[in-house]
Amino acid sequence: MSDEESLLAVEREVALMFRRGRARVAELSRRVHPELEGMAYSMLGYIEQAGRVRVTDVGVHFAVGKATVSRQIRALEELGLVARETDPLDRRAALVSLTEDGRRRYLVARDVRMRRVRELLGSWSPEDVDRFAVLLHRFNDVIGEPPAE
Repeated sequence: MSDEESLLAVEREVALMFRRGRARVAELSRRVHPELEGMAYSMLGYIEQAGRVRVTDVGVHFAVGKATVSRQIRALEELGLVARETDPLDRRAALVSLTEDGRRRYLVARDVRMRRVRELLGSWSPEDVDRFAVLLHRFNDVIGEPPAE
């Protein structure tokens, strides 16, 4: 396969993965709470991993504007999944964290997702899974970089 053909194959596979992933994330969001959709599951996962995080950092992580992230955090807060508090280091900023119910609901949904990941990769060698994780991380690092001008 030529370099160009390889890049086209990567582009097709990544596009397919993103399309399928969007549908799965919306499904996982509804598993956390029936009123959730879109990227709520991913947002809860980021907050769960961070512990406590500034609302603005959530927006930066997901590359969404202040109004969008505020609206999404407000919806999570209204459902009792996250709690908001004033940042003690900057009283103008807000920190969010998962509530006990939010963490429980998120972890139940994540366990379902992890069972599926185990099924999908169950026939792979541990070395292949490790290499795949490394390459995906590397790819995500590149995606997160600002475009070259």
